[in-house]
Amino acid sequence: MDPKKSKNSSPRIKVIQKIYNSVMNPESVIEYPKSQYKKFIKDVVTGTLERSELIEEKINLHLDNDIDLKKTDKLLKIILFASIFELMFRPNTPKKVIINEYLLASERFLEKIQIGYLNAILDKIAKVLRKDEQKL
Repeated sequence: MDPKKSKNSSPRIKVIQKIYNSVMNPESVIEYPKSQYKKFIKDVVTGTLERSELIEEKINLHLDNDIDLKKTDKLLKIILFASIFELMFRPNTPKKVIINEYLLASERFLEKIQIGYLNAILDKIAKVLRKDEQKL
């Protein structure tokens, strides 16, 4: 299998693309083509968009000194929101998996320095949101 193809077909890349498209074109309808990840992608995209205010509250509460959402790059913010949505509302997915998957997906969209920043922020908020999850 072509590694580039599998990297492009990551469900989290699709999540980021769909949320970005929805933010940039609010009147557009989000379409979910057939895929083995369709339900997952739809759940995360819809959940992230519907709960963005709650996610923003969590960020402001726990990351107030670390990030200014008004000045944050749109794509970085979308990736951050989607990953925090998963940390909050998909408890069966280990935090390590969520963070690693979003860091991998973000390689398509962000600069190396932004990915490092994203990693630090996700680690910090995951410790708060998933404090009962044991370190492996």
